[in-house]
Amino acid sequence: MNRNVPRLAPVLVLLVSSLIHAGEPKVRHDLPYAEPKNERQTLDVYAPGAGKNHPVAIWIHGGGWHSGDKKDVGRKPQAFVDRGFVFVSINYRLWPGVTIQQIAEDVAKAIRWTHDHAAEYGGDPGTLFVMGHSAGAQLAALVCTDDRYLKGENLSFSVIKGCVPVDGDTYDLPMRIETVHTSGNTKLAERDAQRFGDEQRQKELSSITYIAKGKSIPPFLILHVGDHPDTRGQSRRLLQALQGAEVPATIDPAEGKDHKTLNDDLGVPGDKPSRALFQFLEAILRSP
Repeated sequence: MNRNVPRLAPVLVLLVSSLIHAGEPKVRHDLPYAEPKNERQTLDVYAPGAGKNHPVAIWIHGGGWHSGDKKDVGRKPQAFVDRGFVFVSINYRLWPGVTIQQIAEDVAKAIRWTHDHAAEYGGDPGTLFVMGHSAGAQLAALVCTDDRYLKGENLSFSVIKGCVPVDGDTYDLPMRIETVHTSGNTKLAERDAQRFGDEQRQKELSSITYIAKGKSIPPFLILHVGDHPDTRGQSRRLLQALQGAEVPATIDPAEGKDHKTLNDDLGVPGDKPSRALFQFLEAILRSP
């Protein structure tokens, strides 16, 4: 038996899919992932036209936890489908109607739904990637480090093959609060106090709190705007914690981007952060 066949299979699926099944994605909108149905607890699925066992990318939108929508995905669905992925974009309930912990629970529910239904859209339920921008970056990093969220949905980190937080500034909330307070931005400081609570609560919502050896935390690619002090500092803090726990992690500072264009340009041909993103994903799919 050729021992290389099993570990090459995922990347062969990816390469064959990108060559044969590129085209307009098959799209399903507003699928509920929780009961009773709530429009904020729905997701959209973009799938290749044929094939099965495609890797699945789950996208979490930003918007400060109080706004944003799953339909604001730019070129991402087409770019992922062209490369043989199923792309899932999720909505979640918004603050202040619910707490940020409850928002993270929504994300975990959406991951559970995706795991359960991936095969119906040609996806592999055991090959999920979680990623998000801004507030979505905080949520992605949290559910990929604090395993209580997935355990609450009877899942484990074993189904998550990689995490890509994009330009987040809230991986270490006590550090964030201290930075905001010393900056003199009283309006933002007040909002942060409302959103994130006291120091204990801040730690509970910080992904760096949960990073430790031996937890099977998935590999991370951390994308951030190269010259933004807040997202750069938080991204480096996350990288340091992951590497300290021997979790595979890389960081890519996007030069010439701002918070909006880094997100909007993901999936655009020739975009450097997009190239780093797909190289990261493909390297994981090539691994044993």
